Amino acid sequence: MEYSGRNQTTPQANCCSPTLKVFIGLLAFCYFTKSLTGAYTKSTITQIERRFEIPSSTVGIIDGSFEMGNLLVITVISYFGAKFHRPKIIGAGVLLMGIGTLLMALPHFLMGRYMYDTAATHTNDPDNFTVSSTFSSDTQNTVQQLVSGNLKGEVESSPTWGIVLFGNILRGIGEASIGPLGMSFIDDYARPENTAFYIGCLHTIGGIGPIFGYSLGSLCASLYVDIGLVNQESVTITPQDSRWIGAWWLGYVVSGLLTLLAALPLWFLPKSLPENPQTSKAYHPSTEHKHTLSITEIAKDFWPSIKHLFTSGIYILYLICSVLAFNAFVISITYTPKYLEQQFGQSASKTNFLIGVMSIPPVALGMFLSGWIMKRFKLGLLGSARLMFFTSVTSLVCIIPYFALSCENIDVAGITVPYQRTFEVQYVSHDLLTSCNAGCPDFLWDPVCGQNGVTYISPCHAGCNSTLGTRQNMTFHGCTCIQSWGLTSGNSSAVLGQCSRESSCTKMFYIYLALQSLAFFVYCLGTVPFFLISLRIVDPMLKSLSMGIFLLVLRVFGGIPAPICFGALIDTTCLKWGQNKCGERGACRMYDIETFRYLFLGLVSSLQAFSYTLLWIFTTQIKKKVQYDEKMSKDIELQYPMLRDPEQENNIK
Repeated sequence: MEYSGRNQTTPQANCCSPTLKVFIGLLAFCYFTKSLTGAYTKSTITQIERRFEIPSSTVGIIDGSFEMGNLLVITVISYFGAKFHRPKIIGAGVLLMGIGTLLMALPHFLMGRYMYDTAATHTNDPDNFTVSSTFSSDTQNTVQQLVSGNLKGEVESSPTWGIVLFGNILRGIGEASIGPLGMSFIDDYARPENTAFYIGCLHTIGGIGPIFGYSLGSLCASLYVDIGLVNQESVTITPQDSRWIGAWWLGYVVSGLLTLLAALPLWFLPKSLPENPQTSKAYHPSTEHKHTLSITEIAKDFWPSIKHLFTSGIYILYLICSVLAFNAFVISITYTPKYLEQQFGQSASKTNFLIGVMSIPPVALGMFLSGWIMKRFKLGLLGSARLMFFTSVTSLVCIIPYFALSCENIDVAGITVPYQRTFEVQYVSHDLLTSCNAGCPDFLWDPVCGQNGVTYISPCHAGCNSTLGTRQNMTFHGCTCIQSWGLTSGNSSAVLGQCSRESSCTKMFYIYLALQSLAFFVYCLGTVPFFLISLRIVDPMLKSLSMGIFLLVLRVFGGIPAPICFGALIDTTCLKWGQNKCGERGACRMYDIETFRYLFLGLVSSLQAFSYTLLWIFTTQIKKKVQYDEKMSKDIELQYPMLRDPEQENNIK
């Protein structure tokens, strides 16, 4: 396979050729579909965890698989892709992303219908609804009635989550070409002062994608997983229930088709654009080679180029502080929906919708203004570093109030509160059963809310012996465990579902989203400098490779371990695990939200604080470098006045 330099063309006077504008528009659409799918994937974390009955650590592996696929090829694509037809390589990558996205929806069509356990349907089939109208007054008989048929507290588990993981790996492989090749292509053919603005526009469009991604996630989460196959009225659980699973697969079909549509036009763009004297840079693809090069000749400089990057102290320092910040960022965007659901008791549908409409627009606005600020004030390397440091520290200050916005764990008998007021819960596994419910299986999870305001993990554990009503309107009566709180038999009933949280939780939920929107906006004002610095602190010939290595390191040390390790930490806060048909541990039904809060907020803020300390050191090093370059420039100017280049000075200030 061979590569040849760009054909010589007549220079054009206009600052941005129509073909470059078309390329930027198509690349922006790719950014849109990429971020839409990425946001939708984050919104389905809880749904996937429940559908496949897997812990948060395994879901973290699925989420990190995108980065795994990306790192497999990003270095090679960044280096070799810059030598060949960049638009076509990007198009091939986007095509692969679309195929991978569609593949992620495949397990839904391979698995059977979702079966959940509830006392309201002994057949465990929403379309075959039957209810036992009375229970024996004897507790042991009550237990037998509750667990009769298929009601064993076990739900279907499937290894087909591996297909979701593989599809996400394909997405990561396809995405590897978009950032490095796309931004370097723009930087090669756009005027220096316009590059930052164009990159800012790309990220702005990319920031709009999550609005639609989370909105799509909200819509799909509100639809029952087997929509079209079951009667919705026969479903006895609500979106607030920890057993609820929305139509998680539907969004992958929509976003996958949209991604395929984005890939096609890129195949029809030219390999290079007409040269423009106003867009000339220190390095330009057309001037690198005047003769045809074989791939062997191109490859011989690969390792020396890698060595050159990793022997640059300032580049390594920037990598380290970026990795720490990226770890915090990945943890935040991956588990924020789950955190809000657990902390404030909100449904996945409502959480995803409000994240999409309240938090993502400030992100898009911040990214756009980031590029505009860079263009308006013509910020060079030092100005970019200062802007990034200021926005990062300010956003860290904005998240401090998060620690005060919290709700208490709901009262669940035998887990967070005792069955009787006079006893304290010390060992959760030993306190699920008491004299009023002896014989109940401890793996059941079919919560009911008693008149005493306490949640019981099933009617059996509440000691109930009779029922009235059907489906979601079913009530349980004669619950002896509720009577142990001192209530009379006439007041010892329970209804399906967990007890509601205190009203202040909803208010704090909205306050949290408002503060999050402000923090996201301020943080995203530094988005363009974040990427542009990695292009400007290296030799111009290594721009694409620098960006590729930069993204590779972020994924290896941030994108992959962060969701997996933090997912494992979340698992340690679980108070009640589900159980699959194999008798193994399934998805978590209830978390200790106080410990969850301190883990989530504490780890994110600590990583950010450490990162921004290193960023301050990086900024001071950039300042010294700029001062040294200015001094050398003045010395040369005194000796050779005709060599002065005002534009070069602007690029480093």
